[in-house]
Amino acid sequence: MLFSPIFADEMTKLSVNINKIATIRNARGGNTPDLLKAARDIERFGAHGITVHPRPDERHVRYQDVRDLKKIVQTELNVEGNPTQSFVELVLEVMPHQVTLVPDAPDAITSNAGWDTELHFDFLNNTIETFRSKGIRTSIFIDPVPQRIQKAAELKTDRIELYTEYYASHYAQLPEQAIAEYKTAAAVAHELGLGINAGHDLNLENLHFFHQNIPHLDEVSIGHALISDALYLGLENSVKMYLHQLQKES
Repeated sequence: MLFSPIFADEMTKLSVNINKIATIRNARGGNTPDLLKAARDIERFGAHGITVHPRPDERHVRYQDVRDLKKIVQTELNVEGNPTQSFVELVLEVMPHQVTLVPDAPDAITSNAGWDTELHFDFLNNTIETFRSKGIRTSIFIDPVPQRIQKAAELKTDRIELYTEYYASHYAQLPEQAIAEYKTAAAVAHELGLGINAGHDLNLENLHFFHQNIPHLDEVSIGHALISDALYLGLENSVKMYLHQLQKES
């Protein structure tokens, strides 16, 4: 079944992480699949943004990809990563709409934890000020821990991105338990004036429940599951099915 585009002024935005498309390209060399064409098509299919996470070894998205994407993305470009010196320099050069700070090790297969905003307060404070002074919206990847979210607000970050691995891994067995700490965290964040993003292992099975239970959710960033679904469903249909999960009622 094909879904039609969804238009809503206040709906939670879908930003599609295209790292996996770059991984397939790099596995063979050359430019197939074409990352820039994929980004254009994903926007055309209705997504509200494009996310990339360039790592130092450039095993998927490369630094040059980020430069090229900034020239063609018509919605929002979100650049994720550990704010090493080279990453900071790249972000300041490209000036994306949003930068998401992620504390992953250089050799990490995927992001696996949020920031300890108390332990890394001074480092994050300086980094966030660097980006915000240039008008770049800044988000911090964070676990659903109220104390860390309170510290995030002190850092004057614009948003947090809730790390949703725990929710995703427990949803099938105990959905109410899986979502509980995220509801609390989101309420704290909203009360403190922080925007709320979310991401990691969200998929067609668990996204709608998460969305229905987290008010004031600004954006979800989804890559691995959406691109995997696209192998069976097609990229256009996959994007529209994820958008469908973000409707207030579905």
